[in-house]
Amino acid sequence: MRLSAVLLVCVTALTTHAQSLPRSGTSTLPDAPAPHRIAGDRSAAPDPLLAAADPVLPVVGASGYSSSSWLALAQAQSSASPAQRDDSGKATVPADEQQPKRILGLMPNYRAVSAGVRPPPPGPKEAFKIATENNFDYSQYVFVGLTSLMAEGSNTHPEFGKGVGGYWSYYWRGYIDKSAGDYLIIFAFPTLFHEDERYFAMGQGSFWKRVEYSGMSVFITPNYHGKNTVNLAEILGRGVSQAISLTYYPSAVATPSSYFSKFGYAVGRDALTNVFREFYPDIARHVFHPHHRKSAQKDS
Repeated sequence: MRLSAVLLVCVTALTTHAQSLPRSGTSTLPDAPAPHRIAGDRSAAPDPLLAAADPVLPVVGASGYSSSSWLALAQAQSSASPAQRDDSGKATVPADEQQPKRILGLMPNYRAVSAGVRPPPPGPKEAFKIATENNFDYSQYVFVGLTSLMAEGSNTHPEFGKGVGGYWSYYWRGYIDKSAGDYLIIFAFPTLFHEDERYFAMGQGSFWKRVEYSGMSVFITPNYHGKNTVNLAEILGRGVSQAISLTYYPSAVATPSSYFSKFGYAVGRDALTNVFREFYPDIARHVFHPHHRKSAQKDS
């Protein structure tokens, strides 16, 4: 209970501080790699890169923010990202370089955006939809089932017992863990802090540059205006969801060391997931589909 009270005070203080910060202006954070940079400070001098881009019609997203500069920059960066343009001038991505809706046909990938594509920032309605799709996807029941089976088999919490009853004790707690994380990180905190929690793939560059970029996305993310900011949605979302879990797990594991261990594991898992998202199109192209390319070459 003491740990929960301390966490509540910290979250309240951080939330108040974040709400008092200006939503625009010069960011003190380092710039993201070029494929991730989007609309900058509108008070600055016109960007010659944007000026050289073909004009596009403004598209207003769910948040009401005009995305014309997002699309223009995506087009102007065609030499720096794998995005191409169709006949209408809209940024497109080759099929084998797109982020799929599912990875390996199972893992949901609704939060990933293909390299070079810059849709407008999601509003609350779209963010809630993404969180719901992710949380109630059939694969999540399978994932929680497997992790619960492993925990029951290794007797992680002897208090839960063994057999069907013990397995269910692990399962419902694991699913609440996941649901709390999904809605806090994808919907609630991004809406509060005006952060875009989708993963914007870099698509090309050196291996280590892409690893660094994708891993650091859990700490740095763009806000609704395209400025880099501290990823409070990820940090507070994982922190609060882990604090909530203290109320329904055995008191023996509700200790500060256990809390921070689980918090670190959750953030690290999210970072590794983003790294996997970043390289999955490359893996699929070179490992799973080389025979398709050979067949196409023979047919031609």
